[in-house]
Amino acid sequence: MADDFLGRIGRLIRDARRHRGWTQLQLADALATSQSAVNRIERGNQNISLEMISRIGEALDSEIVSLGYAGPMHLRVVGGRRLSGSIEVKTSKNACVALLCASLLNAGRTTLRKVARIEEVYRILEVLASIGVRARWINDGADLEIVPPARLELESMDDEAARRTRSVIMFLGPLMHLADRFTIPYAGGCDLGTRTVQPHMSALKHFGLELAATGGVYHARVDRRAPARAIVLTERGDTVTENALMAAARHDGVTVIRNASSNYMVQDLCFFLEELGVRVEGVGTTTLTVHGVPVIDRDVDYSPSEDPVEAMSLLAAAVVTSSELTICRVPVEFLEIELAVLEEMGLDHDRGVEYRAANGRTRLVDLTVRPSKLVSPIDKIHPMPFPGLNIDNVPFFAAIAAAASGSTLIHDWVYDNRAIYLTELTRLGAGVKLLDPHRVLVEGPTRWRSAEMMCPPALRPAVVVLLAMMAAEGTSVLRNVYVINRGYEDLAERLNALGARIETFRDI
Repeated sequence: MADDFLGRIGRLIRDARRHRGWTQLQLADALATSQSAVNRIERGNQNISLEMISRIGEALDSEIVSLGYAGPMHLRVVGGRRLSGSIEVKTSKNACVALLCASLLNAGRTTLRKVARIEEVYRILEVLASIGVRARWINDGADLEIVPPARLELESMDDEAARRTRSVIMFLGPLMHLADRFTIPYAGGCDLGTRTVQPHMSALKHFGLELAATGGVYHARVDRRAPARAIVLTERGDTVTENALMAAARHDGVTVIRNASSNYMVQDLCFFLEELGVRVEGVGTTTLTVHGVPVIDRDVDYSPSEDPVEAMSLLAAAVVTSSELTICRVPVEFLEIELAVLEEMGLDHDRGVEYRAANGRTRLVDLTVRPSKLVSPIDKIHPMPFPGLNIDNVPFFAAIAAAASGSTLIHDWVYDNRAIYLTELTRLGAGVKLLDPHRVLVEGPTRWRSAEMMCPPALRPAVVVLLAMMAAEGTSVLRNVYVINRGYEDLAERLNALGARIETFRDI
């Protein structure tokens, strides 16, 4: 077979496997072959017979040969429709990927409940499978069971999957307990401009990690030692804090981490570590005291909490489409600033009685949003570390501001490029003026219009564009929406259940 044909077949098999929610190792088990063989097939690096294609099709319940080449996924949106009904917020993407990385700390079985079935999770699962970790979906695909091997095969790491997610940087904390030397590829994920790993290096050097970056790979060398004093993080980042927590978790002693993030995914990780027997004091504050244990070997069962950024996405969907919508299981403590700003803008909404998430800790409410006449806020919209306005919620205020009367200044000071992507809303009729790479001025209200456009390469701006298309009369097309699937599970189908009209399709 020609190399191009093998590549097409491999990509189609990969897409069918991901659609089923299987790892490469699970497909290998079904075919009685090795994970490395499946990896070569999906990369187009191995000849494959029609008999094998047929066997793969049967295993994945997908007619591989008749389907042809699966290209990028696109969305066709018929806008101008109001939403109605209720929708539940799914578990946090950022918490789930952190917990998958943290499962490497545990020699026992880890069961995570209601894990988000998204591309970011699939990439981490592929990396875990490639180094020998056995992960399988259980309970009709609702939950995930993770069992580590006696020894990780770090030399077999799936570099392609690792490069497609920034979350792989969180392997540093757990792996430094398990190997003296190892490598991981440069992290990928959203295109958000330059993001350095220096804060990670500054935090983990206190435990004896040395990191050198050459040839697209981080080379790690570990000379384990106890931190001589409290660790002060050079930036209050979520993944930096998580890496420091995982490094401290199996340090046989007490570690103090200052200037720590207290954001939702960090709190979920702390709760999970407590299930592993690691005591963490100061959860929800910027100073964490970790009482580590050198050996962790226990069967644990944990439920990640709901995603506040998805909740904000759904709230924004209701606002821009002038809809009445009830959003259930909203982690309100991580949206209180956003709701306070929206109240000042004139949002009409009700909050139900608070109750606890399945983890027993996170506060939830059911939130009903109604059509509102919004006005621009007096102050600029800008993010701050928790308990401030969430960094990932800033882009949604661009769509909300476009639906409000007046001028709104949005200052996304964290990322180099993300504010630029918000100017894509101009193609849908919005008045968005770029002041500099970090600031945009939004003029509203907007008379949305349909358009065909490429999906921005950053997750939250991509969803903002989709929401604007839902508000625009006529038919819009959003091309190559992989980035949305990185962070949202079945978003189009779930919005369709509320009255949206979104069709997925591929180029043939």
